[in-house]
Amino acid sequence: MTQIVTRFPPSPTGYLHIGGARTALFNYLYARQNGGKFILRIEDTDQARSTQEMTDAIIDAMHWLGLDFDEGPFFQSERGDIYNSYVDKLLETGGAYYCSCTPEEVEEMRETARANGLKPKYNGKCREMGLGPGPGRVVRFKTPLTGKVVFDDIIKGPIAWDVQEMDDFVIRRADGSAIYQMAVVVDDAEMGVTHVIRGDDHQNNTPKQILIYQALGFPLPKFGHVPMILGPDKKKMSKRHGATSVMMYKDMGYLPEAMLSYLVRLGWSHGDDELFTRDELLQKFSLEGLGKSASVFDMDKLNWTNSHFIKTGDVPRLAGLLGEIIRSTTPFDPAQDYLEAIVPLYQPRAKTLKEMAEQAAFFLHDAGTLPYDGAAVAKFLTPEIREHLAVMASRMEALPAFDHKSLEDMAAAYLEETGLKFKALAQPIRVAITGTTMSPGLFETMEVLGRERTLERFRKALTL
Repeated sequence: MTQIVTRFPPSPTGYLHIGGARTALFNYLYARQNGGKFILRIEDTDQARSTQEMTDAIIDAMHWLGLDFDEGPFFQSERGDIYNSYVDKLLETGGAYYCSCTPEEVEEMRETARANGLKPKYNGKCREMGLGPGPGRVVRFKTPLTGKVVFDDIIKGPIAWDVQEMDDFVIRRADGSAIYQMAVVVDDAEMGVTHVIRGDDHQNNTPKQILIYQALGFPLPKFGHVPMILGPDKKKMSKRHGATSVMMYKDMGYLPEAMLSYLVRLGWSHGDDELFTRDELLQKFSLEGLGKSASVFDMDKLNWTNSHFIKTGDVPRLAGLLGEIIRSTTPFDPAQDYLEAIVPLYQPRAKTLKEMAEQAAFFLHDAGTLPYDGAAVAKFLTPEIREHLAVMASRMEALPAFDHKSLEDMAAAYLEETGLKFKALAQPIRVAITGTTMSPGLFETMEVLGRERTLERFRKALTL
């Protein structure tokens, strides 16, 4: 049985975006599930726009998502001689020819065709002229004049393409470099790619590529074209819909496992299942589950997915990731064990690690730098309430143990003694220890802050 080989071939002219990441994921899962090979190929033939920075960023994003490749990265910019050897083979066998028409002449041909109500394309002027190489000459593929290109798309089913819709397209530029259509076929054939799973914006390329496969005698891979991802307004996803680069989601506090679970559902389904671990995806993914309709990117759904993985995540790991965000966005450098105590307070409610970092910011200050909400101070820290807080502070200081139960018991005894309701002191205590009116449970918060920090904040609040 032939080994399954898939590939992901991004262009390093930009960061890895959501659509590309989904394509990479589908190819990765299919290869892994079938004991096959997953190849990373960098399609950097556009040297003017390709950069090493973008290449590094794409590879970093792949590693962050855990989409590890078995071979590569291969770079098309280093394979020019290989492509040209196959262009030369087509020239030798009559499958291609030199063309001396200038870009202006070709454009004039297209305009003439348009004026006559025909498809605007190159008219084949040099097709039978038998030209050889020369300055300014390109090489064109000799497209059959009649017939159809037919293939069975893995996702969309049978697709037929009339060759009269195509012209004799360029496969080598005048500067000697191969065009994308030629390079991608040679690469896929030489690398043994058996399944080409890609976005349906590539569907129009497939007939041309099939013709090159056939002309070179290469076996055809199976093609599958995944419908595009749309923004909430049902238009093609772009920067106006928010972040499109995968690594921006890392910076925004999303977990890679949440991104995988959400991305896979943009175009693939497995019954009514909505959430998947990596292991579950490797068990359940199938090409048969890929849909024919475009998917809509929904931030609310991504947030829901991410909150699930935060809620069920490993605390030490989450604490480490939280620390990275805090250190990259604030001057604070909290200890790992302190973060591990903070994380469980926010796991039930945080949508992202960035949100967790923002909400937990009060944990990082000392009493002297903790910012206080002036309106909350004025509303809740009245002279009468301050007296109660002073008494509670002295009792907390005397507690043998400073834990949730001890604090709760102390507060309950004080309330019973004074006849106060808990709500009369809850917000004042919250303002005193956090500077705001929003926080996790009071006693859990004080336990994590610890005796010293809590008492310092009480004393600070009494001076406001």
